[in-house]
Amino acid sequence: MIIDVTADTFQTEVLARSATVPVVVDLWADWCGPCKMLTPILEKVINEQNGQVVLAKVDVEANPEVQQAFQVTSIPSVFAIVNQQVADNFMGAQPESVVREFVQRLLPPISPVAGLLEAGDEDSLRRALEMEPDNEEVIAALATILVDQGNSEEALELLARVPETDRTRPIAARARSAATVGSSEEIEARLMTLLPSVKGDDEARQEFVDLLEVLGPNHANTALWRKKLSAQLF
Repeated sequence: MIIDVTADTFQTEVLARSATVPVVVDLWADWCGPCKMLTPILEKVINEQNGQVVLAKVDVEANPEVQQAFQVTSIPSVFAIVNQQVADNFMGAQPESVVREFVQRLLPPISPVAGLLEAGDEDSLRRALEMEPDNEEVIAALATILVDQGNSEEALELLARVPETDRTRPIAARARSAATVGSSEEIEARLMTLLPSVKGDDEARQEFVDLLEVLGPNHANTALWRKKLSAQLF
């Protein structure tokens, strides 16, 4: 996130905001050549952080009181504000590697589980699961891989560790329906077969609901099948 800040908005946009997210203050001016080299690098690196760090650009020509508050005599000057305090700073144009290290120091440390989850392969996810056996993100990711491999039984055992959510429900539905899932036409043919039994047969009703999940909300006939299910039940 990148914002232009003035002396009037500094309290709200920088100090108050820094209580929840690190704010990097870039003191610059239009006549400053090194500023024109540094600012694009700052913008690039901070944009890569997906909102975890905010860049506040202050034109010191228009807002000299901000420059005075930081007691700087040379620009570009860059300050990291965390919890309304200066946490780090540097002066002058710097290469991207230095700017990146500066910004990285402001980010919360990546947990081992988060790193393994980002890797996303089966071995990494199994190691993450050993660290956090009830982590829904890890369970959902690993269960998806297992279903894709045809190991639906283990996938369902994993999913049973956590309450069913909008994220895990489609995965569980795929796992339970693995034996019958095929093309959309085959799913709809199975739905037609199951429909007369859904009211009095719990297994048929569960299979019907699972197949609707597998068919997906974007399929042209999903809403129609949901209406047919409701009409049959009620």
